[in-house]
Formats: sequence, structure tokens, C-alpha cells
Amino acid sequence: MFVNINGARLNVEVLGEEGAPVLIAHHGGGGIGSLAEPKATFGPLSDLFRVVVFDARGCGLSEGVPPYSHAQWAADVDALREWAGAETIVIAGGSYGGFIAMEYAVAYPDRVRAMILRDTSPDRTNLEIAHENARKQTRVELDWENYERYWSGDIRDDADLKARWAELIPLYDHEYDPAKAAARVEAGIYRHEAHNWCFQQNAPIYDVKPQLPSVTCPTLVTVGRHDWVTPVSSSETIASLIPNSTLVVFEKSGHSPQIEEAELFQRTMRDFLAEALPDLGTAAR
Repeated sequence: MFVNINGARLNVEVLGEEGAPVLIAHHGGGGIGSLAEPKATFGPLSDLFRVVVFDARGCGLSEGVPPYSHAQWAADVDALREWAGAETIVIAGGSYGGFIAMEYAVAYPDRVRAMILRDTSPDRTNLEIAHENARKQTRVELDWENYERYWSGDIRDDADLKARWAELIPLYDHEYDPAKAAARVEAGIYRHEAHNWCFQQNAPIYDVKPQLPSVTCPTLVTVGRHDWVTPVSSSETIASLIPNSTLVVFEKSGHSPQIEEAELFQRTMRDFLAEALPDLGTAAR
């Protein structure tokens, strides 16, 4: 369905029963990601929650109405919370969606019951580590001009974004399967305007480290051991700064433990939620 949120028509899907506690999940990949990713990851929790997944403005099938700033995307999450009729929510996000989840928890602390993060970073220093990891890897030969254009937000059009993503996607999984990677590229929806905004305007000023100690909600921080782009050290920093946090490292995963170790990832989330939100009862496990 399409919902008018803060002046933009957003593509929204809701899973779970009316009246259940609400979990809002933000997709990763500013300009690339879509609700399909958080739906696959958090949809199984619809036996416990009313799970709201959506394409952020300028992403997926949602309307492209700037700004595509972190503050605007966090405000859109809060408007979705209000639309869903919830006083408080569980906020969740992976990769770039983790940036927005943390921005939301900082800006709207009274609205967050718990937070689930996957393979994300509290600032842009992960891009420096990623560059080193990309230089050292031997899986594929990268075009460094294209690499720099991607991460600096110098993408010409949607087709260019798709082509650049196709070059980078082999780095993301612990065990690379070319056929699966190619299928993921074809399944993507590419919006270069939002992507460029992310890396031209958002990334240079992104740093939530000073605010994270004020986040009091229970927080699950997850990361793949072999994540090249938001490495374990980034999640360790997050977990060290958020007082009531739990860090779980998935030893056989790259950037997507929710796919590479799916059963363990789901069990980890349920164990965390059962402890963080005891009112959910035994169903959480």
C-alpha cells in the first residue's frame, strides 16, 4: 500500500495482527535497498509484532521527495509509528538502516522500547576500513575509479548505480556464490538521487557516537565476523557506547548474517526480545 508520510507517498507493508506491539524495520542501502530485505529479516517476528516495513522516501517504490537526510528519514519513521497507532516501537535496521535506527533512538528516545541493529556503524570511519579491506581482498579485481564514484556519491543515473553495485556485491558474503549475487543485483531497485545524497551530504556529517551513551533502550547489536564494509570493530564501538546493549558476532557470515546464518539469527533475535521485553511471554522464544 502507499501511505502519505510527511508529504511523500511511501510504499508500506504490514505483517502481523492488529493490536500487537509494533516493530518498524528500516532497510539498508540508501538508494538501493527496499522493503524486501527487512521483510525477509523481521517478517518472521510477525507472530509477536505488527511488523511495519517500507521503502524510505527516494528508495524502492516510494516517491522521491527530498531531503533524503537522516533527520528526515528518522522523522518519517516516527510518522509511520503514529500512522500505525503505536505509542512506542521496537526499531530495527541493518547496514544503512542501522544508521537511521540509531538516529531515531537518539532523536525520539521516549518512543523506543528496544532496538535491533545489524552490520552497521556509528560514524563514517567504516568506509576507511572498507577501503583497506577492498584493497587487500583477492576475490575480484575492482575498478578503483568506479569504487570511488560509488562511495563519494558521484553516480550518473540509475543504470550506473546498478552497474557499480554489481561490481561491489562479490565482497559482501563470506562464501561468494556468483549466481546468487547476480540474482540479488537483478532484484534490486536503483535510485541514484538518494544514493548520491547519502554519500555527498549525509556521510560527511554522520557521527552518533556522542549521543549513543544516552540511548537507554535494550539494544541487540549483530554483525558478521567477515563483514568487509561495516566491520566487527564498528559494532564493538556501538555496543561499548550503548549502556544496555548485547553484541553478537556471527562467525560464518559477511555483511548478511540474517541470510548466511538465518536460523541462528532468528533465534538470537527471539532470545534477545524475550529478555528485553518479558511482556511478550514465552512466544518470543
